[in-house]
Amino acid sequence: MFGLVFGSFANVVIWRLPRGVSLSHPDSHCPKCETPIGWRDNIPVVSWLLLKGRCRSCEVRISPRYPIVELLSAVLWVLAGWRFGPTVQCGFAVAFFYVLLILTWIDLDTMRLPNVLVGFLAAVGFGGAVLAQLSGIVATPLVGLGPLFGFSPLATSVAGAVVTAVPALLLSLIMSALLKRPTLGMGDVKLLGAMGLFLGAYGLLAFFVGSFVGIVLVVAARVVKGTGSDAATADSGLFPFGPALAIGGIIVALVGPQLWLWYQALLQV
Repeated sequence: MFGLVFGSFANVVIWRLPRGVSLSHPDSHCPKCETPIGWRDNIPVVSWLLLKGRCRSCEVRISPRYPIVELLSAVLWVLAGWRFGPTVQCGFAVAFFYVLLILTWIDLDTMRLPNVLVGFLAAVGFGGAVLAQLSGIVATPLVGLGPLFGFSPLATSVAGAVVTAVPALLLSLIMSALLKRPTLGMGDVKLLGAMGLFLGAYGLLAFFVGSFVGIVLVVAARVVKGTGSDAATADSGLFPFGPALAIGGIIVALVGPQLWLWYQALLQV
């Protein structure tokens, strides 16, 4: 239920933040007729279904994105609870998944990853590591804490940010120089650094998983859209990579150690 409610607010952030509109004012309203949306029409998922995807006043179509984001938010909250249980760490996992969900849709809309959201994500990850370091409460990193840094949460998180972002930055610079065009954006590099604070050294695994997901998405998009102008757009590198990285980060947060063990076993076959 909390996931659904926060999913509704995620829709507000996704729409308003890139446009520089206040997140609190004005109240939710129809973008066409500007009629305020009452509480009965603002119940996550249910209201959209009852209204058959249309505004009650002007009957303009309401994008199915709204219930989709709400449902995805709920699913991510449930997955966090399943993986981490009723713990402080679960709260940090929820924040990690939730902000990645918002960044995913903003990147799909604008091909931008707002610094304010990426910075907020990094602050939460770093704050969790400081909390864990000073109090012993398990917060962040979500995975990857081990003997390499003396089981130090803060050292593990900071190292995770470095080993995740620096290779991505170097790869971006090298590929951009070779291809004579932008490849991995700086927003993606910053996002990887923030993800590393949550994932420790497993942030690098999230980068690889996200890259694989990105390749699959690009190929799928080309197959669906066919050749022509759409293919030219894809070839130009105009593809939002943030969603693929977000998927990689969520997968690794949930099953990263198991995924790494599976990969090691695969190499030994």
